[in-house]
Amino acid sequence: MATWRELMQHERDEAGDETPLVAVAPPNLDWHREFDEGYGAEWGSPFTAWTEKRAYFPVTYDGLERVGSVPRNPSDEVTRHIGG
Repeated sequence: MATWRELMQHERDEAGDETPLVAVAPPNLDWHREFDEGYGAEWGSPFTAWTEKRAYFPVTYDGLERVGSVPRNPSDEVTRHIGG
């Protein structure tokens, strides 16, 4: 079991992003709701979130859920394959 809050923090740590959240869609996302992020069905709610540096979103591969991110502004950072 996991929450979007935990998975988001993991991705933010990996990206080195310590800037605050500036927007979330939907605005009433329950960051603390537990769901089974393991293989199978998708249980996490869809969302997009922005910090001053990055945009975050759900990523799934065969039902395994996690958070992915890309730079918020143009940069020389390449995007890894998402979903694999």
